[in-house]
Amino acid sequence: MAGYNLKSPEEVKEYLKNLHIEYKFGCLSEKNPETCHLLGDYEESISKDYEKSAKIYKENCDERNFAHSCRKFGGYALIGKGLDAESPTESYKYLKKGCDVGDMMSCAHAGIVATSSFKIGEKEVPIDFPTGLDLLHKTCHEHKLEKACYYLSGLYLGGVPDYLEKNMKEAYKASMKACELGNAYACANLSQMHARGDGVQKNSELAEAFKQRALSIQRALQETKHIPFQQGMGS
Repeated sequence: MAGYNLKSPEEVKEYLKNLHIEYKFGCLSEKNPETCHLLGDYEESISKDYEKSAKIYKENCDERNFAHSCRKFGGYALIGKGLDAESPTESYKYLKKGCDVGDMMSCAHAGIVATSSFKIGEKEVPIDFPTGLDLLHKTCHEHKLEKACYYLSGLYLGGVPDYLEKNMKEAYKASMKACELGNAYACANLSQMHARGDGVQKNSELAEAFKQRALSIQRALQETKHIPFQQGMGS
């Protein structure tokens, strides 16, 4: 941003205009996948043109196999953002592609979508429960993604009729991993499990320890939210 006084509205406008030109050239002329994704981000965040950003993300996934664009379009498709309607099956297709080309967050999101119930045909069912469950196990236990662990623990805590039996041992393992990765709700679940002896050893000391861990994570998150911007950018 050298040479730009970003406190001046006129120069901010000029900077953004030049940035848009740079991204369009890099994407449309040079076919650079990273620049195409940045162009999609620009249309989303600056122009607020979600139809354009959806189109860019989709093309960048289809034509250049850019994983982050696959994940972004998968998210758009799930809620119908920039599109005519929401499509969970289309969402899963693009998230799964993002996963297949190496983006573990796409794998986690694909797992969540695949194991969630949507109205498909005449009834409400998961899109691909076995594959989704495998993806959640992989992204939790092998790649240590907190979101995947917490969602996986919820599946085992409650079970899924016709698809998955309640399994407190697996719920505990996934909750423990999510707690270790900083999920306060997972720590609170572990506290409750030990307090009640629900599928695990009843232990008031462990229940209290996990409760304090959950409170500690929540306090840390609150403190982070209140750090002044410039202070947060320093050492």
